[in-house]
Amino acid sequence: MSDIPAPPRPLPVHVPLVTQPLGLLGSLRAARRNLLEILPELSVKQPIVSGKVGVRWHMLMDPEAIRQVLLDRVADYPKSDVTKNLLRPAIGESLFIAEGAHWRWQRRAAAPVFSHRHVTDLAPVMMRAAEQAANRIAGAEGRPVNVAEEMVRATYEVIADVTFSGGQMFDRDGVHRAIETYIASAGKVSFFDILGLPDWVPRPGRVFSGPVLKQMKAVADDAIATRRERPEGPEIPDLMDLLLAAQDPKTGRRMSDGELADNLLTFIVAGHETTALTLGWALYLCAFAPEIQEAAGEEARGVLQGRAATAEDVEALPLTRQIIDETLRLYPPAGIISRTAQKRDRLCGRDIRPGDTVILPIYALHRNRLLWEDADDFVPARFADRKAIARYSYLPFGDGPRICIGASFALQEAVIILATLLSRFRFTAIAGQQPAPVMILTLRPEGGVWLKASPRE
Repeated sequence: MSDIPAPPRPLPVHVPLVTQPLGLLGSLRAARRNLLEILPELSVKQPIVSGKVGVRWHMLMDPEAIRQVLLDRVADYPKSDVTKNLLRPAIGESLFIAEGAHWRWQRRAAAPVFSHRHVTDLAPVMMRAAEQAANRIAGAEGRPVNVAEEMVRATYEVIADVTFSGGQMFDRDGVHRAIETYIASAGKVSFFDILGLPDWVPRPGRVFSGPVLKQMKAVADDAIATRRERPEGPEIPDLMDLLLAAQDPKTGRRMSDGELADNLLTFIVAGHETTALTLGWALYLCAFAPEIQEAAGEEARGVLQGRAATAEDVEALPLTRQIIDETLRLYPPAGIISRTAQKRDRLCGRDIRPGDTVILPIYALHRNRLLWEDADDFVPARFADRKAIARYSYLPFGDGPRICIGASFALQEAVIILATLLSRFRFTAIAGQQPAPVMILTLRPEGGVWLKASPRE
């Protein structure tokens, strides 16, 4: 009997990758259903994969080539037209979309908003959201809870409070519904996007989302006007205050009301959606690996002693942070990003021509067998020494000058909420109810993450 091999260890849910070329129409169908379904299996085995679907494309999984795109020649690889076409109707020429000089001055102006001091000052809002989420979960009294939905609610409460603190000037639920509606109706890749048609050609889904966009923009405009009329804000400045005061240190330029509105909407959409997804997937993985969950729960209980986590606790919760890091590896919210080459180049021995689409498939990069051992497995300990992780092999927040400006905010929020919940509950999976990783704009757990939560004694 000793010669019989042990059964293979089960793996967390993942997306089966493509083994045969899909063609143009097949790629379109896959992209509208789940963007990850266009990834070839070779993308987790090779440093580069190239092809042509409407336009020439190259998928990069080689850290040195990715460094060239994101850092060394960043001006030659602006964000792709597909990305801009999807997001510009909602967030205009904000920090996320803008290029060149227009991006640089906005980045310089906004950078102090996300300084360590300001992010730490906002921790009480995160603590309050963690407490409220714990109370709602406790209220289920052992019944199955869709923790993915709970995390969306918790992180939306955070972003709403840190953006518009101290006021009841807007319909939070209405704005949240508007964001969800926009992603559902307009966030899918259009046939026109794949063909590379210009932005002014109407996309049907985005035409139907027009009223939703007007509602979102009206909320931002009204909030800015109200704050300008009543400038006395909360004792601790919120994001609105900080953006109103922000100016380019080189030129002294401040954001216009239109630029403020676009950037506020960017932070509202990106600031809660991505962290909520990370927390939902993290709780799924904790239920998938009870021994890791138990260790993290004991760590959190020892540090927190029954209270919610604070910003000062984050450094004392290394396993909780490792779980967040490993979750971002397995289920990066931005699972695919793309750039459009402006000049001739050579990457991984391949010729890159102007107009080629250069795809950075973060989902595949994080599971590439050349870079990661046991790439599909949940192993938080691989992040015990973050310095051992090769740069440009792990990109949950991008890298280079356009690295996500809110990364420290998101990580602090995720650790505070996850540690608070793990200190109070044991989460267990429900047989037959597994989430499916589906990427439209972001990598979501389709069907939700349904778990049972039992209070820790």
